Amino acid sequence: MNKGYLNILGLASAARKIVSGETLLKNIKSKKVNLVLIASDASDNTKKKLTDKCHYYGIQYYIIDIESDILSKAIGKDNRVAVGIVDRGFSKKIKEIIGGWLYDKKEQE
Repeated sequence: MNKGYLNILGLASAARKIVSGETLLKNIKSKKVNLVLIASDASDNTKKKLTDKCHYYGIQYYIIDIESDILSKAIGKDNRVAVGIVDRGFSKKIKEIIGGWLYDKKEQE
């Protein structure tokens, strides 16, 4: 998988267009997030909580093939296992780079 999306994450972080932590769950509920990225080494409980929320609220997500320390470094924060992108432009570019879907809200329609 092309890891060029990490550069886009850095730009999104600098532009303050990402959310993480408890804010991520609140933004998923309010449907302000366009895309959620979950690190591969997130706990099973965290993965389930986030993927269930994403399914319920129709938010697209990926479980990406990188560890949380790399994800954290890309956004310039510590101890992050998941991030949400709130900007459609950044989300679209990341989707183009990663390709494929683990979940697509169009599957339910």
